[in-house]
Amino acid sequence: MSNAVKLGQDIRALRNVRKMTLDKMSQQLGRSVGWLSQIERGLSTPTMDDLREIATLFDVPLSLFFGTAEAPENEQGRVVRAAARRQIGAYENGLVETLISPDLTDDFEVIHSTFKPGAAVTETIKRPTTEVGYLISGTLDLWIKDEMYTIQTGDSFRIRGESFRWANPYDIPAVALWIISPPVY
Repeated sequence: MSNAVKLGQDIRALRNVRKMTLDKMSQQLGRSVGWLSQIERGLSTPTMDDLREIATLFDVPLSLFFGTAEAPENEQGRVVRAAARRQIGAYENGLVETLISPDLTDDFEVIHSTFKPGAAVTETIKRPTTEVGYLISGTLDLWIKDEMYTIQTGDSFRIRGESFRWANPYDIPAVALWIISPPVY
């Protein structure tokens, strides 16, 4: 069963438990019934912003939608195989992220981020978190507050509740390990 199907089933279950119709939910989200139906059937994948709105609507943590990585029983909650990593987000802005942590029940989360060539976030991001990144490969331009840094393979950085943005104007992907506390996904 695909992740999109599992996610859709989770959303449908939350809606049904609350005795909410597709029509009412779509009105509250400002989306069409057709869009929501496609999400629930696993035919379409919502963006992170969509998932945040759905989590808020149902008053559940966003992490609920990511469950736990599929694994043999003795590995669950301890080991995440590369092929079993869960993608988070929806390739927004040329950024592909997977969850390295077995789940989101700790005080932090570990994310594997791939910034595709030409990818950029032009508007600043500010979260109530402490974040540490380590660049595994490539080069990434990072602005923390208004100061620009060029992060290269092997470099690391820390962001403590400050505004930031990033860009990869280079010809190869930049790959980073990103630790965020508390979890934001």
